[in-house]
Amino acid sequence: MTDVAAELLSLLDIEQLEVDLFRGIGAGGETSKRIYGGQVIAQALAAAYGTVPDRLCHSLHAYFIRPGDPSIPVIYQVDRARDGGSFTTRRVVAIQHGKQILNMSASFHVEEEGWDYQHVMPEVPGPEGLLNREELRDRWAPHVPEHLRRDFLRPRPIEIREVAPRDLVDPKPESDINHLWFRMEAAAGASPQLQHILLAYASDMNLLGSSLRPHGLTWFTGEVMTASLDHSMWFHGPLAFEDWHLYSMDAPFTGGARGFNRGKIYARDGRLVASTAQEGLVRPYKRK
Repeated sequence: MTDVAAELLSLLDIEQLEVDLFRGIGAGGETSKRIYGGQVIAQALAAAYGTVPDRLCHSLHAYFIRPGDPSIPVIYQVDRARDGGSFTTRRVVAIQHGKQILNMSASFHVEEEGWDYQHVMPEVPGPEGLLNREELRDRWAPHVPEHLRRDFLRPRPIEIREVAPRDLVDPKPESDINHLWFRMEAAAGASPQLQHILLAYASDMNLLGSSLRPHGLTWFTGEVMTASLDHSMWFHGPLAFEDWHLYSMDAPFTGGARGFNRGKIYARDGRLVASTAQEGLVRPYKRK
């Protein structure tokens, strides 16, 4: 296991302080400037799972309220909204400096039989032969301001290979359809709950970027301010995130300084294992 993988697993192994009260580490993850949104979602889901021992999450809906401060821990308060015969509902509030930075509702369901149907996985090149995130960032590093370069290049725990990576420096308008392969080899042997938590962590990656594609924008160009506003996720079936999964994303709408993004996550064998939806801030950057 790599050091960054071990660090992520440590981040997601949150501490229980009291009944329905948990504490997670703020530092680490994808960025050192503020807490990566997927990290707060994953820790909130871990807190919810800390009160639901006997069934798996099938959906979660979260709102990002304030940026997370990586210099201090995050407190997660769980409200046991309902314990039903088939469904369990939890509400989780993430708190820093005495204020909410995220609130999330999650629903858990007993295993039941029913009818099966899903959309077919898109036909795209497999991950073999595609450049990984580190190789692409090495190419772009000379264009990154020196004070940001170390954070830009540091190793990260989720391996990502974009099917059609964009030019960060000189992007061109193109289709909002956005595909990547991702995995975390250290997920091997993880419980079904931890598999969900790891996929929730990764599901915030590149999703908002789908809204930028039709406009020829990237976060790198300095023309746009972006931030995740909310995030929803549905788990459809068993997953093993140590194996490659296809994240197929699109952005049906941008307007009013917001972009709406959708994602489908497929296992390598074509099973649809999760779906996502997210609205994000896509605000023209106004220099002072």
